[in-house]
Amino acid sequence: MRIGLLETGEPPVALQPEFGRYGGMFQTLLGPGHAYATYDVQAGQLPQSPGEQDAWIITGSSAGVYDPLPWIEPLSDLLRAACGRVPLVGVCFGHQIMAQAFGGQVVKSDKGWGVGLHQYDIATTAPWMDDNRSIAIPASHQDQVVALPAGARVLAGSDFTPFGVLAYDAPAGQAAAISMQVHPEFDPAYAAALIEARRGSRYTDPQADAAIASLQAPNDRHRVAGWIGRFLEQA
Repeated sequence: MRIGLLETGEPPVALQPEFGRYGGMFQTLLGPGHAYATYDVQAGQLPQSPGEQDAWIITGSSAGVYDPLPWIEPLSDLLRAACGRVPLVGVCFGHQIMAQAFGGQVVKSDKGWGVGLHQYDIATTAPWMDDNRSIAIPASHQDQVVALPAGARVLAGSDFTPFGVLAYDAPAGQAAAISMQVHPEFDPAYAAALIEARRGSRYTDPQADAAIASLQAPNDRHRVAGWIGRFLEQA
C-alpha cells in the first residue's frame, strides 16, 4: 500500500538526531510492508489530489487547528476531498483537524495538558480492533475535540478525553476514516525526552515527573499499530 504521511509538525530539533521525525516514527510503527511518501505540510507540501496515495496519515503538531496558519485550510480542503475516497488516519493534531474539517469543534481545553501514558476505555469495537476493553498509549495534548462532526462515532475515550478514538462512517464501497488523540507512534523513550524538553515551560516539575513515571508501565502501541494496519487493509 502507498501511504502518504502528512507531517503537520516535527519533534524539537535537538531530539531529531536520536528519534527522527514523525513520518519516520509512523514508518517504524507500521513496518516495512508499505511504500511511504512524506509531505512537509507546514512548508506548503500537499498532494496534487487525494488519490495520489492509497491512504493518508495526518501526524501530530504543536500548532492548533484554530491557529491562523496558511496551511490549515488547504489541509482541511484535502481531508474533505479525500474522506470517502481513500482511508484517513489522524493522530493528535490529525485527530483534531479531521474533526474540525468535517464539522466538529476543537478547543484549548481548560483541563490542561494530558501527557504521559493515558488509558482509554473501549466503548464499542470495529472489525479492525481486538476484543480487549482498554488501551494505554502515550499522550501529549492540550487541545481536545469537544463536539463531534456528523457521522463520527466514539470508539474509545476517558474522563479526561471523552472523544479519544473516533471512526467516520462512509457509504458501502467507499473508504472510511479513523482518528485518535493518543500517539501510538511515540516510543516511550521519545515521549519522555519530549516531556523533558518541555519541563518548566509547558509542564511543572511535578507534572513532568508523574508523566515520565507513567511511561514505565506497559503500553499498547503495537496493538494499536495492528488496529491501524487492519483498518487500512479493510478500508
